[in-house]
Formats: sequence, structure tokens, C-alpha cells
Amino acid sequence: MIDKKNLSEQDICNKFITPALQKAGWDLQEQIFAEYQITKGRVTVRGQLHARGSAKRADYVLFYKPGIPIAVIEAKDNTHTVGHGMQQAVGYAEALEVPFVFSSNGDGFLFRNTLASAAQMETELSLDEFPRPEQLWTWWNDERGLTATQNNLVTEDYYRDGSGKVPRYYQMLAINKTTEAIARGQNRILLVMATGTGKTMTAFQIIWRLWRAKAKKRILFLADRNILIDQTMTNDFKPFGSAMTKISKRQTDKSYEIYLSLYQAITGEDESKDIYKQFSRDFFDLIVVDECHRGSAAEDSNWREILEYFSSATQIGLTATPKETKEVSNIDYFGEPIYTYSLKQGIDDGFLAPYRVVRFDFDKDLTGWRPEAGMRDKYGNLIEERDYNQKDYDKTLVLEPRTQLVAKKITEYLRATNPYDKTIVFCEDIEHAERMRQALVNENADLVREDPRYIMRITGDSKEGKAELDNFIFPESKYPVIAVTSKLMTTGVDAQTCKVIVLDQRIQSMTEFKQIIGRGTRINEDHNKFYFTILDFKRATALFADPAFDGKPVQVYEPGVGDPPNPPEPEGDISKPEPEGDPKAVRKYVVRNVTIEVAAERVMYYDANNQPITESLKDYTLKTLNREFASLDDFLRRWNAADRKKTIIEELEGEGVFFEALNAELHLNLDPFDLICHLAWDQPPLTRQERAAKVKKRDPFTKYGAKARRVLEALLEKYADQGITTIEDVKVLQLDPFRDLGTPLEIVKAFGDKEAYEKALRELEDQLYKYTDSA
Repeated sequence: MIDKKNLSEQDICNKFITPALQKAGWDLQEQIFAEYQITKGRVTVRGQLHARGSAKRADYVLFYKPGIPIAVIEAKDNTHTVGHGMQQAVGYAEALEVPFVFSSNGDGFLFRNTLASAAQMETELSLDEFPRPEQLWTWWNDERGLTATQNNLVTEDYYRDGSGKVPRYYQMLAINKTTEAIARGQNRILLVMATGTGKTMTAFQIIWRLWRAKAKKRILFLADRNILIDQTMTNDFKPFGSAMTKISKRQTDKSYEIYLSLYQAITGEDESKDIYKQFSRDFFDLIVVDECHRGSAAEDSNWREILEYFSSATQIGLTATPKETKEVSNIDYFGEPIYTYSLKQGIDDGFLAPYRVVRFDFDKDLTGWRPEAGMRDKYGNLIEERDYNQKDYDKTLVLEPRTQLVAKKITEYLRATNPYDKTIVFCEDIEHAERMRQALVNENADLVREDPRYIMRITGDSKEGKAELDNFIFPESKYPVIAVTSKLMTTGVDAQTCKVIVLDQRIQSMTEFKQIIGRGTRINEDHNKFYFTILDFKRATALFADPAFDGKPVQVYEPGVGDPPNPPEPEGDISKPEPEGDPKAVRKYVVRNVTIEVAAERVMYYDANNQPITESLKDYTLKTLNREFASLDDFLRRWNAADRKKTIIEELEGEGVFFEALNAELHLNLDPFDLICHLAWDQPPLTRQERAAKVKKRDPFTKYGAKARRVLEALLEKYADQGITTIEDVKVLQLDPFRDLGTPLEIVKAFGDKEAYEKALRELEDQLYKYTDSA
């Protein structure tokens, strides 16, 4: 008979839990997902280093159907009680928003039914009593009060491409919540999902399920940029195939089922150009509005006009930044968001890239600038005599040396990191963008000679620049490297490998700020893109500290109150100085002879709540260590008890403690153990070489045979050279000098077996970290 107490957690799963689930009718391929990853693990950045924290991974997530999670199970080995994993499982269930939670040690299950009365919320079940899928679904269905017709819609199949790839947990929540709302008859729906979290893919699955269920037969997907439509058709919406078409001013074929359109393509300046009116008011029964913050919310906008024309259709608004002002509101039209997945949550979960900020303060930005009486600009215009400050720069006053200094600092940063990192430079307007392009070309003449596309101005008026936008976005394309823009690239540009965002634009709109920051938030592991850097030349990143930066949208729209809404600022023509006359009539003064210097340059780090860390890296680390460990004894106890020291090191890195960056800041080269003890409790540190020498001097391994001793001595040398995490990895046995001692298997056999080798390694670590000289 099997002694469960000697079995690992994995054995308990394989021998008892999974068989119990299968016996209850759960399908191993379609419904039982073991080791299910919920989050990815937050990426933390310090200096040029990054590390991933631990991912949230449930032992089991049970799905009624693929894409429809219903229960979570947490498993423990049999040395724990049956309910030991319940609290952990509850956390996973809350993230997935499922009502049924189980914990097991192989003897049975502790079952938490959050739909049951308080007295019956948790009950113990034998292995043979696990509920069937239909039973759990019926309970949940009854709780929600869904009719048979509604149930059929909310259980409609997801699209599956055969790759086994499933939507992320938050995408499933958005898809399922939207589908259920439509099943219940809700006709105005708002989804708020941060840039880079897959809004279009989410929209595709919603449309696919409704279309396949024949609940919605003719569907219109609206966006405001051609590139968004083209990307959507060739990527996420490709499975619609021949049922899909793109509406243009020349094509209004009504034989298709899925229509995509640029809203400008179906509206015009007069009613005769309004192509959408060639469709009857009830032609579409579903309309999805992408990036709905940009224009559709305003009462007199073209988008709103289209939506009101097709008012009988169910309408879904997608946005990363709900637009809420006194004049314009998404919430007033679509209602409160049915689901929100924020930038902060995306970074915490590890699906979005975090950021670091390098802020530059120029002397004239801090103190302002005032022209001498009678001073004229480079074009001979008399400059209005008053105080100018950062609000004026590049709008009413151009200080050419300032533009040159910004270009110089951008270049210095890229050359110190990687001059081929994709970079977007946001300027005030097209004229500013052109000046910046010229300044950057002069700073990077050698790289521009290699390829003139190294720097491109990508703005609304530049046919050549817009033609290179796809190449900038495409991860495999080397050029362009630096894209200089003003408004064109603030939204709808899926630049997965953009590693640098430059802000030389004064941003006061939270919506616009979120959109710009969103250009860098995508992670692309294949191209080593885990975080991005913001170079801030106009203090725009002060908006990070605004509670509204990542808060829930608050409706401030007052229908019928206030001035008429202002249209979005277009990518206008390049502005030119106007002829001499009244100084106030000159649109921009251009000043060449002025000295600009950097007054301050500061790298800003951000904590787990995306708030700026105002203290030094040393002080931040010290606070983190004091929070994690009650005392030196507490740290030593946990360090010595850890089977792998790497575990503690990774946990601290997940909290933002980077030992390499800290060593660099303190001009030290210490093992994490010594760095922690020295920094937090002022203990005298030893180098790795000193620790290894002390172990050799004590010679504690006389009980081992000759070959085993040579292995331990080689491990000591590896520790002295490369650190503790290297020798804890069994792959070290494949490297020199271990190759001369035999294969990894032969080396392990010198100790008896793998368990004996690992025991010897732990003894070696114990000797390394004996703390006092007398020990």
C-alpha cells in the first residue's frame, strides 16, 4: 500500500487528484488545466537590469468549456491537512472570478462554494464525491438566473487556432462579461483595457462567439486610423475570411457579414458623402468602436453621428483611456465600464512592461527666459518683451539651442545603451518635429550615413514618413530607429519593440499621456524588450503622481453645460514665422543666440505601486530589507533554512532589490548575503574569495572521498568567481573544471546519489555562511 506521506505534491496530483477529477467526468484535454499560469510575474527594473518576479500559478483551473473557467484547486503533499491550500486557492479564484474553490492533500477535498449559505460555505468531500462539470455549471447558472437561450450564448465556443494558446485571464473575463451582458439584453457596453493588453483580440473573440451563435449577424468594426483597420484584418480578424470586408468610399457591398471601416471613410462634409446612410438603420446589429476615447464621445462628432444612426445595434466601446471632461464623456454614452484592466494591474501581473524615467531639467526651463529690450529673432521679428517659460517653448518661442541640447542628450543616452533601440520622440507640433529631426541627424551623422532611415519624421503631412511607419513597428525591421512625431503616433501604433519614449512635449491631458506611455508598454521577450525608458524634457512624467493616472474613470460630463467641445488637435501644417509687424501677430519667435545648459539630470525609479522612489537606491533597499526581515537573526534563520539561496535572492529582486545595481551604486562587489547584512545591519562584509578561503582553511570535508573532495573544492572556486546562484545550478557540472572529473552523472555518483550530492552542497553552503571568524 502506498504511504502518501512519502509522496511529493506532484505525485499526489498524478495518483489521486487528477484521477478523481476524471472519474467525476472532467475531460483531461478540454477541462482540466494543471499548473495553470494566471499572471506572468512582474518585471522590476533597476538601472539597466531587470528581473521577473514569481508568476501566479494555480495547481488546477477547471473549465466548463475552453475559455470559461469555473473552479480552482490547490494541491499540497500529504504531510499537510486537506484544507491547507484553501487560502492560496481563494486568491487565485478571486483573480479569475470563479465561485468554486477546492483544496486537497490526496485524502479528499475541502470545497468552498461561495454561492452557498454561510453555514454551508465549506464542506469536506471524499475523493469520490468531487462534483461533475454539469453540477457546478448548473449551480452557477441558477445563481445568475440565466435562461436556456442566454446560457447557450454564454457557453458558445471560443475561436481556437489549434495552437493550444488561450486568452489571458483578464481577456477571458472581458470576453465572458461582455457576452453575458449582451445575452441579458444590454446594448451599450464599455470595455477599458490598458494599451498593449490585447483589446483587438478580445474584440475578435466577442464578435466571433456572437457571430457563430447567430446572435449578431452583421457587424461593423470602426476605427479612426487606416493602419488599425489593416492590422486588424490581417491579424486578429483573419479567421473571418471571406465573410469580412473593408468599407471604402467606393465600396458598399451589402453581401458581407463582418465590416471594418475607417470612420472618415463613411462620413463626409455633407450628407451626400455619408456612405453609412446607404445602409439601412437596422442593417448592423453589432457595432464595435475601437479607441472610442478619440472622437466618438463628443455629441457632435462624426462617430456619435454614426452610432446614433445605427442606434438599434448593440454597441461596444473599446478604450485604454475613457475620455471624461465637462464636455465629452464615454460613460454618459456607453455607461459604466463593464470591465477594467488597468496599466498598473498589467504591470503588476507582468503582462506589460514597466518603465524607468530619466528626467532632464534645463536652466532656462527652471528660471525662464526674457529677451532684452528691442531684441529680434533670427527672422528679424521684434520679440515681445515678457517672461517666457516652459509653457511657451516650441509653441510661441523656439530656443534653437534647446532643441539641439535635447537631441544631444537623446543621442548620448542611446549611444550609452544601444543606438539601435527603437525610439519615439514626441514633439509639440510638426514644425517642432522637423527641427528635432534635423538636430538628431546632425548628432547622428555617422548612423544616418549608414542608412538615411535611421531617423524619420513620421507626421500627418509626411508621405515619406508615414510610408515608414510599418517598418518602425515591425520587430524584425532595423530601420527606422528614431521616429520623430507629434500627434500621429500617440495611439494605435503597436510598437512592440519600442524601448525609449522621449517627451519633449508639454502634456496636460491625462488621456493623451496614457496613450503616449502606452507606446512602450508592450513586452517582447524574443527581442529582449522587458521594460522601456522615458526621457522627459518637459516634466510630463509628473502626471504619474496624479491619482487619476491609473484610477477608475470618473464621470464629469455635464450634458448641456459649458462651452461646445473642442475638436482634437490635428496634425496641422508646419508653422512658419509671420512677417514683421505687431509682435503679438508672430506665431513663433525663433531665437538662435542663447545658452542652454542642463541644470539637473536624474534617473527616477518606481515602486510596486508605480509611484516614484524619491530616495536613493540604497535607502529604498534598506526599507525593503527592514520590511522583509524583522532582524539579523530572522534573516540568518531564513537564509540558512533555504534549500536554495537563489529563492531568497529572486524574491528580493521581485521586490525591487537589484544586487548588481546596488553594488555599483555603493562601489562594492559583494555576495548578496554580505551586501544584505552590511547594508541592513552594518555587519563587516567578506568578499566571496575571503569566504571561500575560510572554508578551505577549516577543511570540513575530510569525510568525503578524493573525487568528491575535488568536486567540492571546484565548487568553492566557482563560488569565489561567480557567486552562490552559479553553484546551486546543477548545470555547473557541465562546465570546466568539472568536465575533467567526469560526466554530471559520474560526479553525482562520487557522492553516492543525487540526494547525497545535494546534501553535500547544502553543507558547503552552511560552511560558506558561518558568520563569525570563530565559527
